[in-house]
Amino acid sequence: MKKRFSAVSAVIALGLFLLLLSLRQNNSVQENAVTATGYKLNTYVTVTIYDSDNEALADECLALCDKYELIFSRTNPESELYLLNHGLLPRSEDGYYTVSEDLYHAIEIGKKYSDLSDNAFSIALEPLTSLWNFTDGTDSIPAKSKLDSALPLVNSEDVLLRAPNQIAFLKHGMGIDLGAIAKGYIADRLKEYLLSQNVNSALIYLGGNVLCIGQKGNAPFRIGIEKPFDADGEAAAILKIADNSVVTSGTYQRCFEKDGVLYHHILDSRTGYPYQNGLSAVTIITDSSTDADALSTTCFSLGLEDGLKLLESLENADGFFITEDGEYYYTEGFLKKYDVERIP
Repeated sequence: MKKRFSAVSAVIALGLFLLLLSLRQNNSVQENAVTATGYKLNTYVTVTIYDSDNEALADECLALCDKYELIFSRTNPESELYLLNHGLLPRSEDGYYTVSEDLYHAIEIGKKYSDLSDNAFSIALEPLTSLWNFTDGTDSIPAKSKLDSALPLVNSEDVLLRAPNQIAFLKHGMGIDLGAIAKGYIADRLKEYLLSQNVNSALIYLGGNVLCIGQKGNAPFRIGIEKPFDADGEAAAILKIADNSVVTSGTYQRCFEKDGVLYHHILDSRTGYPYQNGLSAVTIITDSSTDADALSTTCFSLGLEDGLKLLESLENADGFFITEDGEYYYTEGFLKKYDVERIP
């Protein structure tokens, strides 16, 4: 069931830049809490542990980010994914590359969501994403001829998986992009590590991906949510979350404007250009950060109607959407499951 309300009367405004606001509002660090912060995974990473004063645990989380970046990075020539995409890994006579269990599992999850969306979300997008750059400040648009040449290479059905941990491409020039999954997958691995060390209260922030382990003391974490394209990063609401992950995909996160057109990083596998489907952002809440990450991009790619339909068909996943004209839609269970607090 869909529900609709205007930006003027909205309980929630979307976008995501959560950690600092969350800490500032009432997640002030307890005396025994420890925090580690660094620039990892091409974003800012912060891990705060509330029920331990062992700084080595938070530091180890940052070290794990480095480990996984050397698996999932699309651009680092030393990463496993880069080597796979460039045909530099061991290969069998029938064309299958042998990869690590982590890389195989992440690609397997991505392929699942590609199939669910009929390739609207594609993990085989690397031939397209390598043509675009939303961070170098050049605001350059790839030639249409290059985009058209890449389009036949981005169908996830042409990525073949074979146990144990083997991957093949049906077409020469194909490649994997895990940008819509990797941070969520890494956040889940950090959670596994912390739980193994008897940590039961922590907040993991990976550049817009937030994962809450347990809650803070006797109360849920308060996660601030900001408005897309708001110059001041104003928080429109606070969402109370315990033992869940919150992830947003939006047009405002990596983008540029040229000749009155907004170009953003969520690319349409059918056209090669950024999606123009009337959405500004999609936020997903679920217990798995991997699923939340993948679903936020998948639902954005599907568009408002089909994205909501997919979410409603899944168990333990909720979300809300903001359109370009400032209206909000959310899954039926969203307000039933989560305590949404307005900022005065």
